[in-house]
Amino acid sequence: MTFPRNAGQLPFFYNHKPTARRGYVLADKSPLYPFGFGLSYTRFELTKPQLSASSIAANGNVTVSVSVKNTGSVAGDEVVQLYIRDKFSSVTRAVKELKAFKRITVKAGETQNVSFNLGPEAFQMWDINMKRVVEPGEFDIMVGNSSENVETATLTITG
Repeated sequence: MTFPRNAGQLPFFYNHKPTARRGYVLADKSPLYPFGFGLSYTRFELTKPQLSASSIAANGNVTVSVSVKNTGSVAGDEVVQLYIRDKFSSVTRAVKELKAFKRITVKAGETQNVSFNLGPEAFQMWDINMKRVVEPGEFDIMVGNSSENVETATLTITG
């Protein structure tokens, strides 16, 4: 759930269209609490996502890996979230689409690796003819602990 800063931002979604950000004139348009935000008794650091390949075919798979380090003094749970963004498509798509997430428990001072396997279904969209397709192009692969706190890598899908 996303919590807006004020009523002028309603409705508020993390996966909005590029031109759909609302708000009062000159007001902060960022959310009070972004989608996926959570409180913890400890702190975590996530590395930039590593891709098993920088380019794949439209029917290919890619593995996305990230390291999660508990920098606090107590054990805690973290929800690692993976979003994608098609940089250019034939129809308007959301600026972020949640495609995967994993909840992990990390001991104080420990580092864990988290991996996600993305296949063609993660990149599919409804085209202008209402057919599910994977369009070639560049995709931002974003991994973080909320929709606003992400690290990005770029994946190219070839035709």
